[in-house]
Amino acid sequence: MRINVFLRVVRRREDGYHDLASLFHVIDLGDEMEFERLPGATRDELSCNVADVPTNDSNLVIKALNLFRRKTGASDFYRIDLEKVVPHGAGLGGGSGNAATTLWAANELAGRPASEEQLLEWGGEIGSDISVFFSRGAAYCTGRGEIVEDVDPPLPLDTPLLLVKPPVGLSTPEIFRALDLSRRSTADPLQLLAGLRQEGAVQQLCVNDLEQPAFDRLPQLLQLKQRLQAEACFQSVFMTGSGSTIVCVGSDEPPAFLFDEAQYGGLFLSPARLITRQQGQWYARHAREVSRQEAAFEEALGC
Repeated sequence: MRINVFLRVVRRREDGYHDLASLFHVIDLGDEMEFERLPGATRDELSCNVADVPTNDSNLVIKALNLFRRKTGASDFYRIDLEKVVPHGAGLGGGSGNAATTLWAANELAGRPASEEQLLEWGGEIGSDISVFFSRGAAYCTGRGEIVEDVDPPLPLDTPLLLVKPPVGLSTPEIFRALDLSRRSTADPLQLLAGLRQEGAVQQLCVNDLEQPAFDRLPQLLQLKQRLQAEACFQSVFMTGSGSTIVCVGSDEPPAFLFDEAQYGGLFLSPARLITRQQGQWYARHAREVSRQEAAFEEALGC
């Protein structure tokens, strides 16, 4: 999956979409996917461990396979087992990441008929931020998010991150519709990018213009961000994407109040790290030690 270290909304376009300028970075949290070629099949078979995830042609995984066949002339169909790890409505690009993984896997299984540059271009046809996953992991993205410029990671890859998501999700279209353009940041996106390289992920550089509509619709999300800022030792705390995940930078240790207070029951908590990939390879997770709080949280859930 990925986070937006900063996200500026540049303008609302005539077609109803928005032009963005954002630093995307892939992280080592993601859903699990397995692919199996189905000889002689005439349709793909998608299964998922979460009942309310559609497994028909509306799912981006199936859309990605249909796109790949249309672009390459390939005729193979697949069985895909999708194990959801990332909650829906998290603002982490879960569906887009799965679509990108599907394009990559289909290309590998078909003997690489397409280049990575073609996969990047094609991804933009079915989702605005699918293309970012065909970067090297850190990308400055503009347009609807489909114009991808590889950049050197501005933060150390071992920077500890904590992801905090309340049980309620947020709808990306609804958040964009509720955006008040007069309440956006005025920060220059290129200056934000330069500042991250020089100063790290300090609070004033981790701008997200979509926090305004998200916090207007979900005031408790703003309260959660403010408590994380006030009661824990994080370098910065910000919402990613259209929410509702809050990213905490500088530590992956959840503060005690998240466990001690009933109002925070049902939170999704996960440590994470930034990751990159090499040309010709897909993303791989880093091995990490489980923190004391994370272990206690999993034990409390019976994991």
